[in-house]
Amino acid sequence: MTPILEVRDLTHIYSVGTPFEHTALDHVSFSVEKGEFLGIIGHTGSGKSTLIQHLNGLLKPTGGEVLLSGQNIWESKQVTRACRFRVGLVFQYPEYQLFEETVYKDIAFGPKNMGLKPDEIDRRVREAAGFVGLKPEQLEVSPFDLSGGQKRRVAIAGVIAMEPEVLILDEPTAGLDPVGREEILGNICAYQKAKNATILMVSHSMSDVARLSDRLLVMNGSKLALMGKPEEVFSHAEELLSMGLDIPPVTRVFLDLRRRGLEELDAQSLLDRMAQMEQEGTTFMNKQKQDTRRRRFVAPIVVAIVMSVLMAGLIWLFLWAFEVDPAGAPPLPVLALFVAIPAAVVVGVVIALVQRVREIERGEEDDARNY
Repeated sequence: MTPILEVRDLTHIYSVGTPFEHTALDHVSFSVEKGEFLGIIGHTGSGKSTLIQHLNGLLKPTGGEVLLSGQNIWESKQVTRACRFRVGLVFQYPEYQLFEETVYKDIAFGPKNMGLKPDEIDRRVREAAGFVGLKPEQLEVSPFDLSGGQKRRVAIAGVIAMEPEVLILDEPTAGLDPVGREEILGNICAYQKAKNATILMVSHSMSDVARLSDRLLVMNGSKLALMGKPEEVFSHAEELLSMGLDIPPVTRVFLDLRRRGLEELDAQSLLDRMAQMEQEGTTFMNKQKQDTRRRRFVAPIVVAIVMSVLMAGLIWLFLWAFEVDPAGAPPLPVLALFVAIPAAVVVGVVIALVQRVREIERGEEDDARNY
């Protein structure tokens, strides 16, 4: 059976023949089956965005070819144009591309360019809006009156309305809270199931791609480094970490256990052993979480100390300038510290609370909730 998408020996070089020449893709080859969910991961600058822009003809390869249903997408201008309707691409932060007067008109922009009849355009707009969770009454409002998450839905609906066979999304949940992230991912999965569409999703969330993807593609240094089922790819945990990528929390647990010589445990023994290790003081969290927790407690303490010293100095100078030194009172530096320390502690507590609120808003939860 012919793959819906096939990339053969794809190479792309920016600024050829200039001092700024840079190879963004280096002989990349892979194929994607119809109805498959392919996750694409890689560190910043690995070539992910350049790769997906080749898949619907936004960029022309320096070498190699891209086949859609077995046909080279650059075979003719007509084929290239048709490819851009069959392969939908949603860029990162697509809400910044909204421009029409109403949500309805923005979603209808793509279908209109396809030359469809008004009745078909209306059907597609309302169906796409339903896929992304937009209410019928929201179709007649300005997209600029919506929240950030709702604008994201409108932008995705504008691509879905063209009913692409392949839907490519570049970080579709970037900047969203946990609830919004899950809703958007649910919308994408609903579209895939309803249309048997092929989904390619670029993401930095290892948990999301591990949970949703049939296969994963890993880019590193302009090359395809790894490709396979999530469990196969994440079995190369050390290699992924060396590429600057994260791994799912559960994979990190198994990696830590393997380093301790405990990889042969069954599931129940693993849980029992993890509970024992936690009682012994072992904390299962990744380095990012550890750093976040350190900052949460260290920053307010440092701020409190620095502010105590500064405020003590300022108070002492104030008292010295006005010659406030009644008989029997404590020395001026001591008096200044008595006033400065409580004030600095209060400021430190406020900073700690603000940090915690910001972490919750970004969806950072306690480590125990990851397991």
